Amino acid sequence: MEVFGQWWRKGTRIGIRIHPCGLFLAAAFAVTCWAARQTSLDQFYLVAGLRVGALLLVPLRYWVFLILGDYAHLAYVVLPLSDELGIAWSILTPACIMPTIAAIVRLHKSVLQNGSPAWLISLAAIAALAISSINIAMAELLWPVPPDIGILQRLIRYSVGDFLGILTLAPLAFAWRLRHKHAAEVGRVTLISVGAAVAIPVLAVASVYVRAEQPWLSGSLLFAMGMPAVLLTCLHGWRGAAAAVSLVNLVMGITMPSTGQPWSFDSTTFVIQQILAVVGITLLALGSSISHHFNRLRTEVIASSEVISQTRKAHTASELSLRERAADMNRIGEGIDLHLSETADWLIRQGHPRVAENLISTSAFYSRKFRAQASLVYPTALEHVGLYLALQIGGISDVWQSTERILQPRLFGDPCRLPVALQLATYRALTEAVSLLLQCEQGQIRVSARCGRTRFGSGIVVVAAIVDPGHRLSDATIKAVTDRLAGRVLSHGGTVECRQNRIRMLLRDT
Repeated sequence: MEVFGQWWRKGTRIGIRIHPCGLFLAAAFAVTCWAARQTSLDQFYLVAGLRVGALLLVPLRYWVFLILGDYAHLAYVVLPLSDELGIAWSILTPACIMPTIAAIVRLHKSVLQNGSPAWLISLAAIAALAISSINIAMAELLWPVPPDIGILQRLIRYSVGDFLGILTLAPLAFAWRLRHKHAAEVGRVTLISVGAAVAIPVLAVASVYVRAEQPWLSGSLLFAMGMPAVLLTCLHGWRGAAAAVSLVNLVMGITMPSTGQPWSFDSTTFVIQQILAVVGITLLALGSSISHHFNRLRTEVIASSEVISQTRKAHTASELSLRERAADMNRIGEGIDLHLSETADWLIRQGHPRVAENLISTSAFYSRKFRAQASLVYPTALEHVGLYLALQIGGISDVWQSTERILQPRLFGDPCRLPVALQLATYRALTEAVSLLLQCEQGQIRVSARCGRTRFGSGIVVVAAIVDPGHRLSDATIKAVTDRLAGRVLSHGGTVECRQNRIRMLLRDT
């Protein structure tokens, strides 16, 4: 058993290494091609799609077994015709088709994996023309009596049939090959997606049912299959286009009228097939474009999220540092107050109560100033009483009152329901906006804020405005607002706007 396992994995070397799994692949491919040939016509040749799809799925080292399987399949089909059509044609035609397709796929493989899936259209078109040209050239050169059908007519019929066969299976094979790459662009399968996919075969069956009695309605139903195909493309990008195009072509091929003869041909359906071939090209190109822009937008969004996250972390680290610094300042102030209190007590015991009283009043005044400055470094009160009280009782309130330009703030809502980090960011942004207006603009300033919940979540809107409604912010102020406030506001999922006489900022709990 162990010897058999090694032989199965490593194979046998006779000039080239023969893998048992490769031989199994060749046999399976030959049988699959033969089965697909039974449902194929000149104007819809599913075997061409099997060849390209298999080459896209199977690793390069196993391609020789695909070529061997295709040769075995074609030999089984054409050798019985060798007496009638010539032994040279029976040998050369199978030997040329699959290697040619393999070379075309090999040339496209790098651009398909690294570039746009729209290259599938180029692959399908070149492969279809190559296969048709080989078949026609071999028939013209090696058949004793060439076919009665004209060369151009055969070329168009064969090319369209091969092209539709390739568009039926190759996009699905390519999507499966890259199923783990850019998986996020697939999109969530919804009831609408399932409904669109089901509508395509339903319309095809309905067209067959009414074909004999109402041919015009049958054609309209076939054309209507394009609408759910477009919907799948819009919902899922190029993968949706691949599924839609494959499904449309497959149901068209299965429901196509056929006499069962090798030269069976339906001219009415062929016209519709040519139109659907153009539609398939358009859908694949559209789907590829949708996926490309989706991936680019997704990359930009991820990069933007990373920048916002890093900015928020930097602000958080900076605030933690300022908090420690303010705590150190408060500890120093408490130490100074303690020593001054002890000194005042000593002076009282020594009989100097007036000096002690002056010392206590002076120390209380400067202690209050010191703590106000410490609150400007970091508003510790915000963590305990919320944003609004921190604005009204902290050091920033004294600063605003001293300018005699700041009116009583208008504050609405309960900021304590918001995270401390969001309140702190709002505090910094608002104080910076007021500072800019004080430096760059003239007139009285009104500060207002409103916090609460909306359908987008909780957040807060703050406005710093010049009271004069006819006032317009200068260009220098607007530029300074963008440079100094946008980063902090955007890091909290918000926006900052300059409207006529005011600065308006929205910060959200993200």
